[in-house]
Amino acid sequence: MVPPRGVKEGTKRARQYEHIKDSLLEHGRPEDTAEEIAARTVNKERARSGEARAPSKLSREDISSGRRGGLRSARKGPRGRTRDQLYEEARNRNISGRSKMTKAQLERALGGRR
Repeated sequence: MVPPRGVKEGTKRARQYEHIKDSLLEHGRPEDTAEEIAARTVNKERARSGEARAPSKLSREDISSGRRGGLRSARKGPRGRTRDQLYEEARNRNISGRSKMTKAQLERALGGRR
């Protein structure tokens, strides 16, 4: 069990990674999926707290991963990435007309998943 790149063993972020990964494994997630989710969560928190070298604007300004999960976990209806997150990916992929697209249109333009 190795934390993501840039996270030293024995640090708070390494412990956070292990805790998230263990929790996901207990809930029946496959190990590779648990590692990916844990790494993404830790990297997001590192970016939000200024520990990352070049955090994206969305990483700095979006609500925390834990808070976002808590808000969305009991929601009915669509889940997944926010419109702003979808917009950023569309911008990175250079999809034209993205500024006028709704969340559903952005999801379709991006192919539903990454």
